[in-house]
Amino acid sequence: MKYILVTGGVISGIGKGIIASSVGTILKSCGLHVTAIKIDPYINIDAGTFSPYEHGEVFVLDDGGEVDLDLGNYERFLDIRLIKDNNLTTGKIYQSVINKERKGDYLGKTVQVVPHITDAIQEWVMKQARIPVDDDGVEPQVCVIELGGTVGDIESMPFIEAFRQFQFKVKRENFCNIHVSLVPQPSTTGEQKTKPTQNSVRELRGLGLSPDLIMCRCAMPLETSVKEKISMFCHVEPTQVICVHDVSSIYKVPLLLEDQGVVNYFCKRLNLPVEMRPRKMLTKWKEMADRSDRLLEHVSIALVGKYTKLADSYTSVIKALEHSALAINHKLEVKYIDSADLETTTLQDEPVKYHEAWQKLCSSHGVLVPGGFGVRGTEGKMLAISWARKQNKPFLGVCLGMQLAVCEFARNVIDMPEHNPGQMGGTMRLGKRQTIFKSSTSVLRRLYGDVEYVEERHRHRFEVNPELKHHFQKKGLQFVGQDVEGERMEVIELDDHCYFVGVQYHPEFTSRPIKPSPPYFGLLLAAAGKLQSYLAKGCRLSPRDTYSDRSGSSSPDVDITELRFPSL
Repeated sequence: MKYILVTGGVISGIGKGIIASSVGTILKSCGLHVTAIKIDPYINIDAGTFSPYEHGEVFVLDDGGEVDLDLGNYERFLDIRLIKDNNLTTGKIYQSVINKERKGDYLGKTVQVVPHITDAIQEWVMKQARIPVDDDGVEPQVCVIELGGTVGDIESMPFIEAFRQFQFKVKRENFCNIHVSLVPQPSTTGEQKTKPTQNSVRELRGLGLSPDLIMCRCAMPLETSVKEKISMFCHVEPTQVICVHDVSSIYKVPLLLEDQGVVNYFCKRLNLPVEMRPRKMLTKWKEMADRSDRLLEHVSIALVGKYTKLADSYTSVIKALEHSALAINHKLEVKYIDSADLETTTLQDEPVKYHEAWQKLCSSHGVLVPGGFGVRGTEGKMLAISWARKQNKPFLGVCLGMQLAVCEFARNVIDMPEHNPGQMGGTMRLGKRQTIFKSSTSVLRRLYGDVEYVEERHRHRFEVNPELKHHFQKKGLQFVGQDVEGERMEVIELDDHCYFVGVQYHPEFTSRPIKPSPPYFGLLLAAAGKLQSYLAKGCRLSPRDTYSDRSGSSSPDVDITELRFPSL
């Protein structure tokens, strides 16, 4: 097993997750099996209780693990399926050690950070690195480990110490460290500054880890003199200083690393079993990245949510929209609308904000209402749903968005004054579940490839009351997808509408750059006015909109040329 540790310096949020994902991508393109682990030094057991404003979105895995959003990057870039133990937190480690101590596993010894906590970290990583993450069930050969936070943070010290020991345990030829640092360029002088990187590397070396590659995040490409200066002061060759400058698309980052000889370096440094031949998977990435720069036609989607002030709150949703827009050759514009701004109370208190929100909604080609929790903003979401339903605008409701579409329909189309079931549900329903299609003519079923069922990830407490199903179906709101027992309403579609779909699950979590999520893909097709022709052609795109069949695929069973969707 080869281990690649990605650490970060100077500031947090520097892009370690994208760099770790990109490193994994170029290694996977060489035919290697790659897995990934994200370490978060916070004491929370998992990300389930975070506010989206605190830490971005909560990403959900097949096994119901609520984890850091960087695991979403790994899954999307590498096209793998991770489990909750691929996200390691301080809370998880301390909990496992304390549980052992209570059981008497340490035979009366004093339990300490060194060696007990550091040993537990190393054991966790070694065990998790061997869990298969690809569909073929093959044990991974390379494990990319991202250590969250910044070197020098007090909470990450046990992890740094664990990896200082780990490099000797697994031997030098099986372990290397990538250090991601910031090279700022103050506008006053316009000069690229190396001092923050020097200090960060010095601190890392003082803690016992010596970086093999220094990846410099910068606005513009690194000047040769700056590269040489970093090389001299940080005890690495100039070829080991990698420039990761700002690019127009994150899909260009793997290509950026590839161009600077990162694969060749890993092959020599870690003695990887790689044949140096043209790599189809990277050809596909290049085609995708180039396409994103050439898009001329625009499609706009109104995202009506509660956490619109921070784009990271909806990372997977935005990525799913981007994947679908890219597949139909359109440039995506997301119009963020705080759902509370659509409500009449805002009209009274802040009329300008109210009218701006409605102007954004009315000028969009499609409407998306994503998941969320709590009462605030739900009335605004229902107003947006009502508008989309009445104006025949393409609409997709996800989780809470699907539930509110049912509520809006019940309020405005069905007269049921006796209906007041009170609180429903109990604990969260998490992870991969099966949804059975009950209708052979369902639009979503056709978008999924005319399959009988799909498996998607869930994260919700409340559900539609199945006893009321017939009231809705009489009026044209069809429950075309249900769970295995037929008790949970999973997919809704509205008759005689261009595209009005709601799903109880979160399809954005399984969307991939070359395999867009079908519900999102349908929304974008409808918003671009292409859905009917796509369905009429047997769910095929025109040649202008497809990726070339020469580019290959990371998943051999996926027919990219025709963009058909297998059951996931």
